[in-house]
Amino acid sequence: MARDSEATRTRILDAAEAEFTRYGIAGARVDRIADTAPANKAMIYKYFGTKEELFDAVFANRVLAFVDEVDFDATDLPGYAGRAFDLYERYPNTLRLTTWYQLERADGKLPAIMESNNAKLTKIEEAQKAGELTTAYSPLELLTEVRALSMSWHLHTPELALVRRPSRARCREIVVESVRRLVG
Repeated sequence: MARDSEATRTRILDAAEAEFTRYGIAGARVDRIADTAPANKAMIYKYFGTKEELFDAVFANRVLAFVDEVDFDATDLPGYAGRAFDLYERYPNTLRLTTWYQLERADGKLPAIMESNNAKLTKIEEAQKAGELTTAYSPLELLTEVRALSMSWHLHTPELALVRRPSRARCREIVVESVRRLVG
């Protein structure tokens, strides 16, 4: 029986995403990933290298899915923030993986992420030069604030999450309006 290497890689990435989302890099176990996939542990190392490289592959896939799904328009940062908010609602793993990435891969330089960030910063700078976007903040400052606002309702401490949260629609409205005020 022939092996389908692409199907195996996909199963490994799916199992690894679940594992890393739950445990982070340090807590994740390649044996659990192999059992869940199901795949040979040696095959995981052959396809992806180290556990850290497997995490990077999972995270890069999640970032590319985000970029594909959430159109970036530097002249409509409120709309972008709303679309990002929507994605974080639908795919909470994105935020969990992002948090683990920030905690455990602080020295990371994933090409997919660097390309995505550089493209966004360039578009913001071009919109500023064209007079379509405020110059009160640098491109980096704007992107950082928009990103933080779009994630804000999903990053509560457990204690704050116990407070009655506004409706999903209201949370999204707050994000969009906050970005509108930032760039307005």
